[in-house]
Amino acid sequence: MRAKTLWESFKYAGQGFAYSFKTQRNFRIHCAFTMLLAVAISVLNLSPGEILFLLSAAFAVLVSELINTAIEKTIDLHTTAYHPLAKTAKNCAAAAVLLAAVYAVIVALIIFLPVFLEMVRG
Repeated sequence: MRAKTLWESFKYAGQGFAYSFKTQRNFRIHCAFTMLLAVAISVLNLSPGEILFLLSAAFAVLVSELINTAIEKTIDLHTTAYHPLAKTAKNCAAAAVLLAAVYAVIVALIIFLPVFLEMVRG
């Protein structure tokens, strides 16, 4: 399935996004947090650098989740039998998502904690 036009390339990418959103619970959770982040960014007075870090972290999580899904589905296409290398590949892909999510939480804490503490103080 090779895209003949730029539009087809975007269409296929959209289909991949839609598939992941429909079938992958964790992807939906990450999308929900990204939407909450967008609301927080629009409400709070953050610097462009802070916004960039937050968005980069959020998109790193989404991208890693999409890659994780692609790896899992490719392995499932190749074999339904248990194989230790398939398990390792799936676990490593999941670990990449976990690391991206931990990074996103760290970035969010570093940026939002001082903002919320300032709001509480007055």
